[in-house]
Amino acid sequence: MVKIPPSSTVTCAFALAAGTFFLISCKSSPAPAPQLTTVVQRTATYPPRPTVASPAFKVFHHDANSITLVTKDNASDAEIEAILWELRDTAQAHSFDTLGVPQKVVDARDPIVFFHLYRGRKCASEKYTSGALPCGASYHAAGEFTLGGFSNHDRADGALLHDEDHQTELWNPDATTNN
Repeated sequence: MVKIPPSSTVTCAFALAAGTFFLISCKSSPAPAPQLTTVVQRTATYPPRPTVASPAFKVFHHDANSITLVTKDNASDAEIEAILWELRDTAQAHSFDTLGVPQKVVDARDPIVFFHLYRGRKCASEKYTSGALPCGASYHAAGEFTLGGFSNHDRADGALLHDEDHQTELWNPDATTNN
């Protein structure tokens, strides 16, 4: 009797002659070493809440699912972030009227309302203009705040926009609590 180690792969050839099995050959090769698999779970990191005060801003335009806001032309990234955090806090308090944003428009969202935040008025009409766009073909908002969702009516998402393809998420929109 031949013992074959359990970690080996065995290949054998058999022949049948006159009702009797014959073992012609057997080859044993070591089993390949087990592959170690490392599961990497990515944890998103978010920037800290800004410590600067948000500058003044106002409603430039709104319709049933979109509100465009404008602030000063030279607002810093931290000031844009501060406005987005202010929108998030206001959404939780259901007090948009205090910011000059019609609460009834926000409450009527079905199921999402988008806030587009611009530095100055120059490019702010790009979402509503027919014909030539005021600042060219790309999107020029400085920040976005999205309130609502299909499965969570109170979901709040905020992002600082660096350019058309790059943004910084400011908090986890699916977390139950955020600072």
